[in-house]
Amino acid sequence: MSKRIAVYPGSFDPIHNGHLDIIERCRPVFDEVVVAVLYNEGKKPLFTVEERVQAIREMVAPEIRVESFTGLLVDFMDEVGARAVVRGLRAVSDFEYEFQMALMNRRLNPRVETVFMMPKEDYIYLSSRLVKEVFALGGDLTGLVPEPVIARLGERLRPARKGAAD
Repeated sequence: MSKRIAVYPGSFDPIHNGHLDIIERCRPVFDEVVVAVLYNEGKKPLFTVEERVQAIREMVAPEIRVESFTGLLVDFMDEVGARAVVRGLRAVSDFEYEFQMALMNRRLNPRVETVFMMPKEDYIYLSSRLVKEVFALGGDLTGLVPEPVIARLGERLRPARKGAAD
């Protein structure tokens, strides 16, 4: 029987506890998990792909592979020998887009199956965009992102001072 390899793709700009929760939930289900950091300059990332890959490697178990990719996800999956793509669902609003992507991936490569996972309830509302916005406005991210991410955000963004006048 072949190894059950799953790819968990995303921008991870930055990674947060919802992402890490999904990665941990994948570990008992698959023989190997590959976190695939998408190179997509169209999203105007805060961190480079290399910085994101390095940050994730520091925060996941050593047996989790972390790689970057460009182009079609299904092509990357063929490269790493994966048949399952893992996607996190936070809310019903995510489902329509994710369902559309799953069907397109299946159309492009019929061997690819999409597995949807929900993060722990504590992180159901969390997104990288929200993390950046809250940090930039001076909000507390304790318990939502690992401490190293808060430090990296501090190097890149200047949080608003509380009580500062506009």
